[in-house]
Parts: sequence; structure tokens; C-alpha cells
Amino acid sequence: MPDATAPLADLAETAAPTGTRKRPKPGERRVQILQTLASMLEQPGGERITTAALAARLDVSEAALYRHFASKAQMFEGLIDFIEETVFTLINQIVEREPAGGVAAAARIASMLVQFAERNPGMARVMVGDALVLENERLQQRMNQLFDKVEAALKQCLRDAVPASATPTVDAQVRAATVTAFVAGRLQRYARSGFKRLPSEHLEPALQLMLG
Repeated sequence: MPDATAPLADLAETAAPTGTRKRPKPGERRVQILQTLASMLEQPGGERITTAALAARLDVSEAALYRHFASKAQMFEGLIDFIEETVFTLINQIVEREPAGGVAAAARIASMLVQFAERNPGMARVMVGDALVLENERLQQRMNQLFDKVEAALKQCLRDAVPASATPTVDAQVRAATVTAFVAGRLQRYARSGFKRLPSEHLEPALQLMLG
């Protein structure tokens, strides 16, 4: 079951080859490539990652990389797949535990996103787009869609949290958009500070101010 605190390496137990096998299986090699890419993205202020640098880190040829991924864009898509699967599985779990939704569920979703990024710095750079600069445009579009879906989930949670309001749907939309922008901003600051400014800094009181 996905865990917001678990990095990519911990969610792929088959990645490490056994002591009796020198070469990993094809699926294991794919995971190793993604793990290494995520690790390289954790270097603060790092330059754009090339397939040559990635191959060198893995001690394989670039041709070996392309046996598992058709392009570098496809490698980034593998990381985005991991982010999407983890984030939305956890959102669904939060909603199931809080069927009535409300402020508590929205706060948990925001906290989960921050925690996931804090424990996976390389993924944080992908989520805010820093790692996608000069890469295929569709990669950034996918991350934009992820935050759109997060905002929709927050809106759904908050819709019934303002029963006294004359415009509960509008109020829920405004608060959902505010929380989503806040989380994205925290992740961006985390990535651009070289992972020094933790996104969880004063998180609970900040969410209380936004969600009431």
C-alpha cells in the first residue's frame, strides 16, 4: 500500500538483485533507472540531467537505457506515474476514512502532499516543474493536471464544510484553490532553496488560517 513517507526505492522491493544474480531482470533494471534518476534530481542546484550522465551513474551504456525506455521523456513519465499513483491512492484513502469530507479531510490531503514531497525531494522537483524545464511539454501538462485533480478533491471535501454560507460551492472552490496554490508554493520553495526550507514548516497553523 502506498505511503506518503516512502521513497521510490522503498516501494520497489524487487529492485535489488539477489547475491546470486549479477544482472537484474528487465523490470528490475527499469526500477533501478527510475531510482537513479530520482536520486540525481535530489542534488540541489543540479544541472539538467542527460542520458549520458544517467548511464554513467548506472555504469551502463546509453543504449542500455534505451532498451528499457524509448526516451528520457518516458523515464520522467515513469516518475510521474509513481507520483500520481501514490498521491491519488492516498487521497482516496483519506476520503474513505472521512466520508463526510470537510476541513479535516482537506487538511489531511494537504499535509500528505507536503509530507510526500519532503520525503522525496527529487519528486518535489518534478511536481513543481523545476526538473521538467527544457523537457517534453506534455510532462509539465501532466503535472498541471495532477494539481487540478488535487484541487477538485479538496473542493469536494470542502463543499459541505460551509453549510451556513449562501454560496457553499463558490466558497469551497476558493478555499480549495487557495490550499492548492499554497501547497504548490511550499513545494517550489523547498526545491529552490536546495531542500533547506522544509514545506512542513508551520504547516498546521497555516492550514488552520486558510481552512478555518
